[in-house]
Amino acid sequence: MKLQRENQLLKRRLAAFSKEASKNDVLLKRSLEREMNLLEAVSLDELLHLLVHGLADSYGLESVSLALCDPDHNIRHLLPSEDAAKNTMKGVIFMNSLDNLPPRLASFTQPWLGPYRCEDHRSIFVDVKNLGSVALIPLIRHDRLFGSLNFGSSDPARFTQQHATDFLHRLGAIASFCLENAINRARLIRTGLTDVLTGWYNRRYLEDRMRGELARAQRNQQPLVCLLLDIDHFKRVNDSHGHLAGDTVLREIANRVASKLRTSDVAARFGGDELAILLPNTKTDEARHLAERIRKTVSDSPIEVRDGLEVVFTLCIGIAGLIPKRTMADFDLMRERLLERADVALYRAKSAGRNRVELYPGYECGS
Repeated sequence: MKLQRENQLLKRRLAAFSKEASKNDVLLKRSLEREMNLLEAVSLDELLHLLVHGLADSYGLESVSLALCDPDHNIRHLLPSEDAAKNTMKGVIFMNSLDNLPPRLASFTQPWLGPYRCEDHRSIFVDVKNLGSVALIPLIRHDRLFGSLNFGSSDPARFTQQHATDFLHRLGAIASFCLENAINRARLIRTGLTDVLTGWYNRRYLEDRMRGELARAQRNQQPLVCLLLDIDHFKRVNDSHGHLAGDTVLREIANRVASKLRTSDVAARFGGDELAILLPNTKTDEARHLAERIRKTVSDSPIEVRDGLEVVFTLCIGIAGLIPKRTMADFDLMRERLLERADVALYRAKSAGRNRVELYPGYECGS
């Protein structure tokens, strides 16, 4: 009888161990799936979305945020478009300094679990209420803290100091590795789409980006304006002072122009000394005022061409605007028309004596 009771007790224990092992096996498989999703992300914005929204859904959490130190906006500039940045940045917090992290996390190399405290955690859980507990996971690469992955739950018992943190530590290491790789990959891609001399985008990027901007302009029935800029008598600089002097002039003019642009504007080196700027949701009269400011900021002060020699440079700027009809589907054709009309306006500016702005008349609504 005693042996039978012991046997039943052993069976119950074995069943409990088996159930626990099965549960752990399921958790391990889910954890590996999450990690593989992160490792297989093909772009930076996809990875950011997976880290925030994907993990929130997977773990059933009220809030997940990602805090990244980005003082020079280097990471933000790697996002492919304004729309992508807006969608991705929901839950992603870009900080100018690690001082914005909770004090506990700034000195931790391991995940911290405990109760939610508004005064400590509101900087990394924005517009979130009724959190009971949090897990703060430091993101570290090459022994350097560069941000945190933050889990928030309404359940006060979900994350406590009594819970093991091994899997969170592993998740933080994988997230850090994936972020470093995605950022480096995005930089390489952007290098292929960026003009080395000016730091502006190149023509290939501009033409690809125009499709997206035209689609958005069509969807919202808003104007898209293109500016084409040409430096007056630029060839004389190369002929008289050499191509290095020409590079110096082009770089300085690009910097002066960029100082007048909004973050939503798209600037590209179109070819040679010709520059192009896309102005989303901008009326042509607003574009003309901007073009005049650009023209003035370039010609207001001379540029040092070589030691002791300063030269004043001027610009011709052509402007064309477009509001695509909803029925138009050929964005390549619309792109070519917009560029052609801006080029016509640019030619008129050159023909009229240079150092001036010309506008292609009216909006062409995809016709």
